[in-house]
Amino acid sequence: MNIQRWVARREPNWKQLAELLNRAEKRGLNTLSASDIQRLASLYRSVSADLARARTHRVGNLIVQDLQSLTTRSYNQVYQGSRKQEWQAVLDFYRWGLPEVVQASAGYIAVAIALFLIGALVAWWFAWTDPAFLPLVVPANIISQVRDEQQLWMGSIVGVEPFASSSIMINNIRVCFSAIAGGIVAGLGTTYIMLLNGALLGAIGTLVAQGNLAFPFWAFVFPHGSLELPAIFMAGGSGLLLGRALLFPGRYRRMDALKIYGQQAARLVYGVVPMLVIAGLIEGFFSPNPAIPDAAKYLVGIGLLIGLVVYLGQRRP
Repeated sequence: MNIQRWVARREPNWKQLAELLNRAEKRGLNTLSASDIQRLASLYRSVSADLARARTHRVGNLIVQDLQSLTTRSYNQVYQGSRKQEWQAVLDFYRWGLPEVVQASAGYIAVAIALFLIGALVAWWFAWTDPAFLPLVVPANIISQVRDEQQLWMGSIVGVEPFASSSIMINNIRVCFSAIAGGIVAGLGTTYIMLLNGALLGAIGTLVAQGNLAFPFWAFVFPHGSLELPAIFMAGGSGLLLGRALLFPGRYRRMDALKIYGQQAARLVYGVVPMLVIAGLIEGFFSPNPAIPDAAKYLVGIGLLIGLVVYLGQRRP
């Protein structure tokens, strides 16, 4: 390859790209016309090919460095718009998309809530009527601590808040993803997870009530539970969506139904994870804090729940 002739032929494109980049960097990419933006993108691809050729034929370090600079600057300009659009899409989803998909999935979430409550009520009934039931659901050390020592077990979190918070987040995310994955077996796994978690809460609620510790216990649960429990219900709704696609695909083929309802379930999951992260932080640092009065914890929990309901109930203007 005749390097001098190649440079002379390609150099006008490099200069034109540099001029477009200077304008975009000084005034912003949105100040360029549509044709200029198209030209910039085209020149970027062309100069990227020139850079590859320059490296292959060893045309000189100075030219390679100049072309490298042009391609780097071009990349930043070409893709900064897409990055901004991606972030805007994320903000739009959490502003409007999540409430919309929760409202569209309200029936499935309601079924998940019903399963949870059934598990809680059944456990509550058996825990009150059969003393042998509690040890089947609640760990023996917790039963001993509540009955024998008249103390709650959450004090162990104090002093190890970062570790406890991260462990709580991981556990809650695991539970939620188990509920979602349970939809693959025709919703049976999701049903089991919701009943089991409801039974566990119902049994523990009965235990602390028997030990006259219900007020401080629910003061601990309310702040993070106002986000954690709705997140679990949303995860249950996601799993039931998958189960519906398998059992009742309707006018769709099962694979098509899985894609359609799977996308809806995935959008619910995008809302579940942030809620669990926030709930984990609250449960690790706020809920067990003995310096915060129980009444304040109830108020925070109620405030968070009201705020969540208002947020999820809003509609796009």
